[in-house]
Amino acid sequence: MVEAIDIATEQIKTDEGLSLMPYHCTEEVLTIGYGRAIGTNGITKSEAEHLLRNDVVIAAGDARKFLGDTAFASLTIKRQAVLINMAFNLGINRLRTFKLFKQALLDGDYAEAKVQMLSSKWAGQVKGRAIRLADMMFAD
Repeated sequence: MVEAIDIATEQIKTDEGLSLMPYHCTEEVLTIGYGRAIGTNGITKSEAEHLLRNDVVIAAGDARKFLGDTAFASLTIKRQAVLINMAFNLGINRLRTFKLFKQALLDGDYAEAKVQMLSSKWAGQVKGRAIRLADMMFAD
């Protein structure tokens, strides 16, 4: 049974159009999707959790690409989580610049991986996060 909300949804999709990138509407409000005024309405916690989960899944794929499937699978779950966290934060292109870190992981040298993490520009930017993740990479 079609309800008014279903008809209105289809009308709004047609009227607003879909934008997967943020833009400023005619009233200069930051907007995304089908006219979602995030500049005034923001998003709900549920929406934020959904977006985060999608982004973490992408970061997990990037972490696998960075290290290779076999090497990634050989890491402990906690070390995989560290690498996923880094991929999420840095993005695949910046993560790929961590060549000595990658080699340390491939060699199973987690002390060197920790050194490489903490001696990076990234560590200076994210401070406590880098220390926590480096400790987890080394200790697990």
